[in-house]
Amino acid sequence: MTSTHSAPEPKIDIVQFRDLLERLHPFAAVLGIDVVHIGHDNACLRLPERNAHQRMGGMVAGPMLMGLADLALYAAVVGATGNPDAVTSSLTINFLRKAPPGDILAHARIHKTGRTCAGDVLLEPANGGPAVAQVISTWSLPRAK
Repeated sequence: MTSTHSAPEPKIDIVQFRDLLERLHPFAAVLGIDVVHIGHDNACLRLPERNAHQRMGGMVAGPMLMGLADLALYAAVVGATGNPDAVTSSLTINFLRKAPPGDILAHARIHKTGRTCAGDVLLEPANGGPAVAQVISTWSLPRAK
């Protein structure tokens, strides 16, 4: 038997999210992250290859990966809740292996929504290969004004 239920529509689309970042979070432009997809409870963002994102040895620096993961989760949270005032409560990153030069994809998923949200992100090279980091995060959702 097949299900006829479709996934709920995201509360924000890519164009609206980019506008939100430009208006409220201009610091996000520093990394040059591309928003690939926003779903109801998920998002995919891409950190482009840049020399400024690398540390000695050519690997992508940890702070760049953390910024990518945080922004991917923000996109997923806003996609699920429509609340642009969401703020990170906690973020734990597990570096699994060095991130090779090249674009990095962040696949974010939200597992719980309510007054707080909880989710995770898997970071992997865009050209394929094993994941380079895994992130778990919680978010606080301020009440509507």
